[in-house]
Amino acid sequence: MGREVLAALLADKNTRAIHTIGRRPTGVRDPKLTEHQVTDLTAIQAELPALDDVYIALGTTIKVAGSKAAFRAVDLDAVLAVARAARKAGATRAGVVSAMGANPRSPVFYNQVKGEMEQQLASLGFTSLVIARPSLLDGDRSALQQPGRAAEGAGLALMRLLRPVIPANYRAVRAADVARALVHAVQQARPGTRLLLSGEMHPV
Repeated sequence: MGREVLAALLADKNTRAIHTIGRRPTGVRDPKLTEHQVTDLTAIQAELPALDDVYIALGTTIKVAGSKAAFRAVDLDAVLAVARAARKAGATRAGVVSAMGANPRSPVFYNQVKGEMEQQLASLGFTSLVIARPSLLDGDRSALQQPGRAAEGAGLALMRLLRPVIPANYRAVRAADVARALVHAVQQARPGTRLLLSGEMHPV
């Protein structure tokens, strides 16, 4: 998701400069891109320039992270650390990629952490906050050197077959479409918090 958000911003004529925060270089070269590499996303020390907007697309799985605690460190702690660093740099608008079903009271740990993340982000004082809640993401993980997920692959195949009869909010959505919809929503955002549901992210 992060690569797609970056691509959407690089293609956006209204975006003058982009600063990324990550543990690894993006491999992208562009005059308006500056990268800030950090060793620990939960304890960001990088001094950022004055910012208008922040886009956060951090996320992992419990399997990849290795434990619930490690998953929480990425999907909650690191997200909040990036948001706080952006607020310190003056950002007033924020867009974050969450998940369908996010709820701090959910019995499902994944959804519970996503819900807590949304709740805490909303308390950081952004004038506008856009929370994207995509359904299953449709994309090629192998192209990004990410491990494949058997259950996800089977789910995508079934969703593609049944697409005509699946409600828009539950259809698989391409990561690039989520990124473009999020960038557009943040740029057009009014004061307050907006939930950007999966059905709104499909191209018209």
